[in-house]
Amino acid sequence: MPSMRPLDRLAKAVSPVLSPLAKPLTTPLTPQDFLSLINPLSSARQLRGVVTSVVPETTDTATIHFRPGHGWDPHMAGQWARVGVEIDGVRHWRSYSLTTAAGEDPAITVHAEGLVSDSLVQRTRPGDVLHLDVPQGDFVLPEHPRPLLMLTAGSGLTPVMSMIRTLVGRRDDADVVLVHSSRSAEDALFAEELAELSTAHPGLRVVHWYSGERGRIDLTSTDTLDELCPDWPSRAAYACGPPEMLDAAERLWHDADARHSLVIERFAPVVLDGQGGEGGVVTFLRSDREIEVDGSTTLLEAAESAGVMMPSGCRMGICHTCLTPLRAGKVRDLRTGEVHGDEGQSIQTCVSAAAGPCHLEI
Repeated sequence: MPSMRPLDRLAKAVSPVLSPLAKPLTTPLTPQDFLSLINPLSSARQLRGVVTSVVPETTDTATIHFRPGHGWDPHMAGQWARVGVEIDGVRHWRSYSLTTAAGEDPAITVHAEGLVSDSLVQRTRPGDVLHLDVPQGDFVLPEHPRPLLMLTAGSGLTPVMSMIRTLVGRRDDADVVLVHSSRSAEDALFAEELAELSTAHPGLRVVHWYSGERGRIDLTSTDTLDELCPDWPSRAAYACGPPEMLDAAERLWHDADARHSLVIERFAPVVLDGQGGEGGVVTFLRSDREIEVDGSTTLLEAAESAGVMMPSGCRMGICHTCLTPLRAGKVRDLRTGEVHGDEGQSIQTCVSAAAGPCHLEI
């Protein structure tokens, strides 16, 4: 991790000394609240980062580099972090893969799709402040060196790019085959950098698959992988992309008795088919709103369509940021099909749907 900048060092040095002396003068605010006016990264309440650059990748995708404040943990290659953005006075949280090499100042590569991602791509400028949470996730490189196969599609390349940047050029024993699917050459993320890396380092081989020309990668049999990477069964495999591709990869590796060699990163929860149930009228008590939804619509989606601002983060049942008290009714966990609910129970709205009428305390 790079050394602290002058303002960061100043904030860290003076805070323990001045805070006890200044507290009586700043109550009900804290000395850190005033210090944050000088240095926006100085906050005892919320981890923050300042945007250092915004780099366009494609027509609707950009990489946002930021310098995190004190409290940030250096990320491992492949991890993700929650990022909070202020939009019209409301803070929205989303989770994004970190695309820089392990230990470097972080960056996220964002596709302009949805309220938060569109705002990040279209409106973010150097000097803007992002709210942050520490890096998380188990989609990381193996502990010991071994040949790797990276199978990605679309934005599924983002966590794998961190792995490639960490390995290639740093380890002479790197042996990586990347098979990346995109609609066309114009849509392919990091294409120029990957070409340069593969030219400079024989341990990296990049295979581009353009679905606009060839259709989706066929994983119903081993034929395509046998052609693209003949020794794939002997490699540790990392896959990230659309749910359909990941589901097919899981079946293929299972049938090949190699499932222990496959690690998957999903950007959406695994929802069981046919587990939606009956749905119902959802009432948001404090917001004085209600909406009728089917049994496959998550409570988070229902709230947003009704204009209710809900807490959210990963939107796939991992971070628990969306926990909201249930005041009446039952909900169904779309991952397991389980129906549950007691008054006052906190539920994950991003993976739960109404199982009949229900009331939420928000």
